Amino acid sequence: MPYWSLYLQNQGFSYKEIGLLSSIAIITRFFAPFIWGWIADKSGKRMLLVRIATWMESTIWFLIFIIPNDFQSIALLMLIFSFFQNAILAQFEGVTLFWLGDKRAELYGKVRKWGSIGFIVGVFVIGALLEFIPISMLPIMLLSIAFLAFIWSFCVKEPTSAPTSQKLLEPLWPILKRPVVVAFFSIEFILLFAQAPFYSFYSNYLKQEDFTTTEIGFLWAVGVVSEIIMFAYANIFLKRFSWRYLVIVCLIMTSLRFIVVGLFPQSFYMQFLSQTLHAFSFGLFHIIAMRIIFQNFSAGQQGRGQALYSTMWGLGVASGSILAGHYWQIFSGEIVFMIAGLSALLGLIFVCCLPNQIQTKH
Repeated sequence: MPYWSLYLQNQGFSYKEIGLLSSIAIITRFFAPFIWGWIADKSGKRMLLVRIATWMESTIWFLIFIIPNDFQSIALLMLIFSFFQNAILAQFEGVTLFWLGDKRAELYGKVRKWGSIGFIVGVFVIGALLEFIPISMLPIMLLSIAFLAFIWSFCVKEPTSAPTSQKLLEPLWPILKRPVVVAFFSIEFILLFAQAPFYSFYSNYLKQEDFTTTEIGFLWAVGVVSEIIMFAYANIFLKRFSWRYLVIVCLIMTSLRFIVVGLFPQSFYMQFLSQTLHAFSFGLFHIIAMRIIFQNFSAGQQGRGQALYSTMWGLGVASGSILAGHYWQIFSGEIVFMIAGLSALLGLIFVCCLPNQIQTKH
C-alpha cells in the first residue's frame, strides 16, 4: 500500500484527488469497525470474518482491471476494500489476544512483529520489482498478496478462550465514559491526524525529490524494522514507566519525526532517522493501546473495543488526508509535514487523564 498513491499519480490523479481517495478509503472506519465488532461479539466467529474479508480484498484488486479508470469507480472500490479490511485489522488483533490468554503481556509483541516482517518483505520486493516493471501492474501484486492471505487464514482456528455467540451484548457506554478511555481515544485521533500526510503522501513526497522506488521501499521498511525492535523490547519501558509518561514520549517523538521529514526533504540520512521514530509513533503506542483496550473492555466487548480503536484511526487519517491533499499545492509538502508534526503536540492536553503509575495488570 505505500505505493498505492504512486499508482494513482501514474493513472493521472491530482494530489487533491489522491488525498480524497485516501480519505474515502478510510471513511468506512467511521462505521465498518462497529458493524464487524458487533457481528464478531454477537456470533463469536472472528476468523470466519477474516476469511470473508481477505476473499473480498482479492476480488477488489481483480476488479481494478475491469472497471473504468475514473475517480468515482476507484473511490467505490476503495470504499468496499476498506470496509472489509476493517474486519481483518480489528478482529485479528482480538483473535491474537484471545489465543495468547494470560501470556498476552509477554508474547503479544513477539507475535505482532510478524505482521511487520511481512510488511518489510512486501515493500522491499514490490519496490525492487517496480524498478523493472510499470507501476500500473501494482494491483496484480496486491491481488496475489490478498489471495495468499485468504488461503493462509484457514490455518488459524477460532480462539477457544473467546466468548461464543451472545444473545445480549454488554453495553459500551459505561466504559466509554471512563476518563482514561476518553483521553486515550482523543490522543489516538490527534496522533493519527498528525500521521495522515505520511500514510497518504510520503511516497509521492520522496518521489518528487528523486528518490527511487527501491529507496522509498527501504525507508518504509526502516520504520517497520524500528517497530519490530520496539515490539521486542517494549516490556522494558512498560515495566519502568507509566502509560502517561510513555504516551507523552510517543507524542513528542511523533512531532519531532514529521518536523524532520519537512525540514530535510532531500536528505536520505535524515529521512532514515525520522523513520526510526516510527517505533514510538506506532510501535509503542500500539502496544499501550492493546493493553488499555484489553484492561478496560471485557471479553464480551473486545470486538467492539478493537473496532473503536480502528474507527478513531480512520477518523484521524481521513481528516488529516483531506486537509493535507487540499493544502499540498497551496503551501508545499515540506510545510504540510511540519504542521502535521506540530499538531501531534495537541495530544499533550489529554495525557493528564492517563494513569500516572506503572500498570501491572494486563
